[in-house]
Amino acid sequence: MNVKQYFVVTGNYWAFTLTDGALRMLVVLYFHQLGYAPLEIALLFVFYELFGVITNLVGGYLGARIGLNRTMQLGLALQVIALLALTVPTEMLTVLWVMVAHALSGIAKDLNKMSAKSSVKYLVAEGEQGRLYRWVAVLTGSKNALKGVGFFLGGLLLTLVGFAGALWVMIVGLTLVFLLSVVLLQRDLGVAKAKPKFRDILSKSRAINVLSAARMFLFGARDVWFVIALPVFLSQQFAWDHWQVGTFLALWVIFYGFVQAMAPRLTGGKRVPGVASATAWAGILTLIPVVIALGLSESVTEFIAPQTMIIVGLLLFALFFAVNSSLHSYLIIRYASADGVSLDVGFYYMANAMGRLLGTILSGLVFQWAGLVACLWFSAGFLALSTLIVRYLPNPQANENMPQAT
Repeated sequence: MNVKQYFVVTGNYWAFTLTDGALRMLVVLYFHQLGYAPLEIALLFVFYELFGVITNLVGGYLGARIGLNRTMQLGLALQVIALLALTVPTEMLTVLWVMVAHALSGIAKDLNKMSAKSSVKYLVAEGEQGRLYRWVAVLTGSKNALKGVGFFLGGLLLTLVGFAGALWVMIVGLTLVFLLSVVLLQRDLGVAKAKPKFRDILSKSRAINVLSAARMFLFGARDVWFVIALPVFLSQQFAWDHWQVGTFLALWVIFYGFVQAMAPRLTGGKRVPGVASATAWAGILTLIPVVIALGLSESVTEFIAPQTMIIVGLLLFALFFAVNSSLHSYLIIRYASADGVSLDVGFYYMANAMGRLLGTILSGLVFQWAGLVACLWFSAGFLALSTLIVRYLPNPQANENMPQAT
C-alpha cells in the first residue's frame, strides 16, 4: 500500500514539475519576443520566489491540520488557476498581471513540493533509513530532471501551438492529474494527532533551524550566479542564441536531477550519511566556484578557453551541488518530527525559498555591478557559510551506523 501511495505522490509531483518548468520557459521566451530585457523578465519571477517563502511556512501548518493530500491537491488547483490567468489576450499581459499569476504558481509549487517531500516520511517504516534516503533522492532527483524536460516542453509547445495553446494543453493535463489525485491519494495523510497552533510554524528544533540556515545559503550560492548572471553571460560573451542558452541550461538541470537520484550510491555504500558526510561534500562544493572564478582570469584564459572553463565548471558544480541537496533533503525528513512532519519540512523549505529569492536578486544586482566573476565569489562565500553551519548539526540517533534497508 505504501509503495502504491509513493508512486501516486511521485506521479503527482512529476506532472506538476513538468508544467512548472514549461511555464518558466514559456514566460522567458514569450516575453523576450515581446521585447522585455533580461532583468525585466527576471522581475516577473520575484513574486514567485517571495510567495514561496510565505507558502512554506503556512503550508506546513495547513498540511498538519488538514492533511498532505489536501495541500497537494490545493497546489494542483492553484497551478491550474495560474495557467488560466495567463490565457488572457496579449494586451492584458502586463508585468503586474504576470507577477500575480506567478505568485499563484509559486504558492502552488511550494504547496506541492512540501506535501510530496513530507509524505515520504509517512510511507517508510520507522528504522528503514536507507530506504527513506533512496526514496527522497529519487523523488528529488527525478523532479529536477523533469524540470529540465519541462524547459524543452515549454519551448516545443510555444513553437507548435503558441503561447495560449501551450497553456491550454497544460491546463487540461494538470486537471486530469488533479482528478486522479482526488481518487487515488490516501486521505488524511500527514494530519498531526495533536492539532498544531499557528505559532508552531516557527521551528523550535535546533537541528531543523541549523539545517534550514545551511539550506538557505546553499541555494543562494547556486542562484546568485545561475539564475540571471549565467544566461546573460553566455548570451553576451559567447554570442549564444537564446535556444542554445535554454537547451544548455535544460540539459544542466536534467544532469543535476540525475545525480540527485543517484546520490545514495555516491555518498557511502552501506551506511546512511550523517553530518560528517554533509560537511565533507559541502566543503568540496565550496572550492568549485573559486576555481571557476580564478579560471576566468586573463592569465588563465590564455591557456584554457572561457567556454571550456564554464562548461566543465558547471558540470562539476552540478555533481557536487546535487549530492549536497540530496543529503539536505534526506536529513530534513530524518530530523522532522513524526507527528506533524510538514511543519518542520515547511519551515525548512521556507529557508530554501529565502535562499532562492536572495540569490535571484543578488544575481541581477551583482552581475550588473561587477560581472560573473563577482557572482562566483559571492557563491563561494555563501557555500563557505553553509559548510560552517552544517558542522553544528547534531547527528541523528545512530545515523552513522544504521545499515541501509534492502
